[in-house]
Order: sequence, then C-alpha cells, then structure tokens
Amino acid sequence: MTKISTDEAEQLLGEDVPYVDVRTVSEYAAGHVPGALNVPWLIEVPGGRAPNPDFVRVMEKLLPKDQRVIIGCQAGGRSANACAALSGAGYQNLLDMTAGFGGSKDAFGRPVPGWLQEGREVETDAEPEKVYAALLARANG
Repeated sequence: MTKISTDEAEQLLGEDVPYVDVRTVSEYAAGHVPGALNVPWLIEVPGGRAPNPDFVRVMEKLLPKDQRVIIGCQAGGRSANACAALSGAGYQNLLDMTAGFGGSKDAFGRPVPGWLQEGREVETDAEPEKVYAALLARANG
C-alpha cells in the first residue's frame, strides 16, 4: 500500500485509475469524488455501523488484484483498514488517499484538508452501476 495525497489522487483519476470510496452508502450519497465506486468498509446497521462481511468478496469481483486502485474514506482510518484487508487478500497496487474526503489530522493534531475542504469537484448523483447495491448485486450475480 502506498499513501497518496489528494493532489496525487486527482492526477491518477485523470489517468483512469479507479477510486473506491469505502464510506457508508449514506456518506457516499451525500457527496463523493466524481466517478467513485462505493464499496463500504462498514455498513449501517440498527444502532450504528458494523464491518461489511462482503467487502473483500465484492472487491475481488470488481477489480483485478494487480490493478492500481485508489482507496478513500472520510478521514483516512477506514481506507487504511480496507487497504490492510485487501493487501491480505493479495491486492498489490493499493493507493490510500490518507486525508480522505472530509480531511484528517496530522501527528500533531493539526487539520489536514481532504478532498471536500480543498474545493475539488464533488459528485452527488452517482452512475447507477457505481453504487454499492449494484456492485453487490454484480458480485452475487
């Protein structure tokens, strides 16, 4: 896994490297990196969130293990966990967008702006085949 900045992520998107948003379905629906696929690391359950038991399986059906892929979340924690799980499953070219969509904090607690705070383009209407329900159905198909 390689950690990348939002600048690097934006450049790679221009090279057609896929971006997988591992935030929840509702977070993704509220706004995401344009063209992002949504495969949540955590799913919403009554009373909160729980690990997505289908995460690795859906990713394995979606993208080859040797393809470069950007993984992003809200602040960097879920993407790091998702990258660790995918590395364990044999993925070799993972790019973790560490500041996330909503920003994070550095080692000294200072804010590090994410995709949204930097004023980058945000999409709210996803293509139907990029939302989690469609990706899960494809994996189950």
